[in-house]
Amino acid sequence: MKIAISLAALAAALVASPVMAQQQANTPTAADAEAFLTKAEQSLFDQSIVSGRAAWINATYITDDTDAIASYFGAIDTKQRVDYALEAAKFATAPGLTPETKRRLTLLRTALTLPAPTTPGAAEQLNDLATKLQSAYGKGKGTLKGQPINGSDIEEQMGINRNPEELKEMWVSWHDNVGAPMRQDYAKLVSIANAGSKELGFADTGAMWRSKYDMPADDFAKLTDKIWAEVKPLYDELHCYTRTKLNEKYGDAVQPKTGPIRADLLGNMWAQEWGNIYDIVAPAGAGDLGYDVTDLLKAKNYDPVKMVKAGEGFYSSLGFDPLPATFWERSQIVKPRDREVVCHASAWDIDNKNDIRIKMCTKVNGDDFVTIHHELGHNYYQRAYQVQKPLYLDGANDGFHEAIGDFIALSITPDYLVKIGLLDAGKVPGADKDLGLLLRQAMDKVAFLPFGLLIDKWRWGVFDGSIPESQYEKGWTDLRLKYQGIVPPVARDESKFDAGGKYHIPGNTPYTRYFLARVLQFQFYEAACRQAGWKGPLHRCSFYGDKAVGEKLNAMLKMGASKPWPDALAAFTGSRTMSGKALVNYFAPLQKWLVQQNKGKSCGW
Repeated sequence: MKIAISLAALAAALVASPVMAQQQANTPTAADAEAFLTKAEQSLFDQSIVSGRAAWINATYITDDTDAIASYFGAIDTKQRVDYALEAAKFATAPGLTPETKRRLTLLRTALTLPAPTTPGAAEQLNDLATKLQSAYGKGKGTLKGQPINGSDIEEQMGINRNPEELKEMWVSWHDNVGAPMRQDYAKLVSIANAGSKELGFADTGAMWRSKYDMPADDFAKLTDKIWAEVKPLYDELHCYTRTKLNEKYGDAVQPKTGPIRADLLGNMWAQEWGNIYDIVAPAGAGDLGYDVTDLLKAKNYDPVKMVKAGEGFYSSLGFDPLPATFWERSQIVKPRDREVVCHASAWDIDNKNDIRIKMCTKVNGDDFVTIHHELGHNYYQRAYQVQKPLYLDGANDGFHEAIGDFIALSITPDYLVKIGLLDAGKVPGADKDLGLLLRQAMDKVAFLPFGLLIDKWRWGVFDGSIPESQYEKGWTDLRLKYQGIVPPVARDESKFDAGGKYHIPGNTPYTRYFLARVLQFQFYEAACRQAGWKGPLHRCSFYGDKAVGEKLNAMLKMGASKPWPDALAAFTGSRTMSGKALVNYFAPLQKWLVQQNKGKSCGW
């Protein structure tokens, strides 16, 4: 006997079946996604406070025990974030999600810098390696005249020493002693992080990093290349001019007239900023800026704390509340005498509320005065967006976070120095010093651009395998030559790991943010000066004391990561596009002058 069954009856039977009922029950809904996000956000918020305190103790008191504690809590944090990231991926396709819910799920999925795979023990191994690498950097030493010299002191010496043999000794000893021993551990770390990234649905860790910018990963890489193309002609002219001056200073045997520049001659361990050799490149007749910030600070008896107070004063003049008492009680402003610490300057937000701090080994000089303004920018940003949901407690993108303090520091102009009593009004340099002022600024701001780009280009290549472990050193040196036009003072081979001599590699800090910050700070600065009604040359603008600018700035800072970065950019500047054009506009008079100076020279490398 044949049994006939209608389609409707079949559908009803399927729906009623236990298997189908279970499948329906397991299909995530928008309400499920919201409940999950609420739970995950609170849990991550609570865990970040514990992990942050452990990391702070480790960074300001390096011992085997604090290494172990930081690694322990770091592993817990990593596991938790991996679990939530994997779960977030399951909710991403739930029907009826609002745009905000989708954004929070994406932020959760890309929140990790180094994701560990779910393999037992992987998170612990990854964090052990990360802690070991960072601590090795913090304890690292080079030599000068055969004597050991620590990280902060060797950085200072690279800026003031003009003996090419001693510069070579410091450069080589630092990279050999600090970088080379890290090589195998770094390769292990890359392998584990890549496995974790693939579990989260990314091709590799580099692709995951590039997915954090409100656009497809490949599109973001193209955007950075586009920005570089906008600013490269200016860099090329600066490189050509600087090489000529170094040749005049040291002669052909040390720095040839053509080709790349020797990396250790540029006043910085990584040749990332060249301002320390301004005395070598200063233009005849216009090179004397009329003042030196280091000299001004010392003449006025500034100490490190007074320098930080001055930085706070700038933000207060814009209408921001003073720093909390705990900032002064808990920050590391000077290097302790009794222990090893990580001297690399950083800003911390321990409780996601008001326990904000800086960690520096401050010296009384112009560089650290600028760094203080920069680091405080992080702190004021952190405090402004504390009103947001936990997943939005961040900058609109990481470039924003770096750019805020940088654009404030652009306002360390003669006008500002007069207002805070560091520079006498009668000693403000005239318009005839403008080329010198711009060149001094460009030696840091413009010189940094290719370095800011290549750090992550190297890591992206390491993560995707196009720079294999067997070519770590070659890949690094090739990119330094291609983008910066520099070479090491001595030949390097694959027993070396010069990338490890830069903090952000063993510290596992993505670096494209600094490239973006160099661009964004000029966009912010140009917008602030326009809002302040500044009429003079852009590079002399200071909006110190302009509370209307501060109010508009704070409105953007309060947004945190709650909106895509183009929305935040437009809120302050009126533009939705990151571009190098504001930077090029700022330095236009200098670029015109450099072209004239380089006439007849064999530029390029």
